[in-house]
Amino acid sequence: MKALFLDIDGTLLADDRSIPQENISAIKRLLKKGHCVVLTTGRPLYSTILIAQDLELTDKGTYIISYNGGLLYDIYDKIVIYRSTLKLETVRKVFKEAERRGIHIQTYNDREVLVEKRCDNEIVRMACTRMRISFKVLDSIEELKEAPVKMLIADLKDQKPLLEMRDWILSWAPDELSCYFSRDEFMEIVGKGLNKGSALLNMAKILGIKREDTVAAGDHDNDIEMIRSAGIGCAMKNGTKGAKEVATYITERDNNHAGVAEIIEKFII
Repeated sequence: MKALFLDIDGTLLADDRSIPQENISAIKRLLKKGHCVVLTTGRPLYSTILIAQDLELTDKGTYIISYNGGLLYDIYDKIVIYRSTLKLETVRKVFKEAERRGIHIQTYNDREVLVEKRCDNEIVRMACTRMRISFKVLDSIEELKEAPVKMLIADLKDQKPLLEMRDWILSWAPDELSCYFSRDEFMEIVGKGLNKGSALLNMAKILGIKREDTVAAGDHDNDIEMIRSAGIGCAMKNGTKGAKEVATYITERDNNHAGVAEIIEKFII
């Protein structure tokens, strides 16, 4: 038995957010042969469940890694296998610093994006449309009572404020938080050491699958540790330089032309 760890945006999905039919067919064949598929993404849990439903991935052997490794979920049994949360006091401090700098920041529960009033803007509306989920506006982050898994800061025009915020976070909480970019305009903030690679190893251990029997596919810098950790790590043709540099294999087809099906046919089926 093998396990395919599959990034969503820029990998499984085409640029228009559709899922190439060839990818769907290849995934179904993979499952029929008794292998596992793990949707591995920075998206919130509920958004990823919707993608799984689009693919009809509801049978045994289908799983989710969401929030870039902060939460593991069994789709068939509908249970959270693992969750790593941030400290509420840490979340509040990062939100206050983002406000001081005028940077957009959001966090999540399992069904919604959560923002303060000042961030009820184009960024959150665009993200929620893309992820097909709703958002909730808080008067203040002080209202947050349940510890979240992830925060995200964003700037659609200039990456420099995000890099400066990253430097502040890593100087203030180097042993508590990790930061990396899922897109040039989006920076993820999660617990120290959490990433798709550590989640891949954790999930493989839970499933009883050897590392050498894991295959991963991704396209961006937040996929680097997953690609590096897998037995066979694949970068998409449309991937970043960083993702390609650590890959065992770079696809001949991009995300718009069913590059995922190429990986499944070559390394699993």
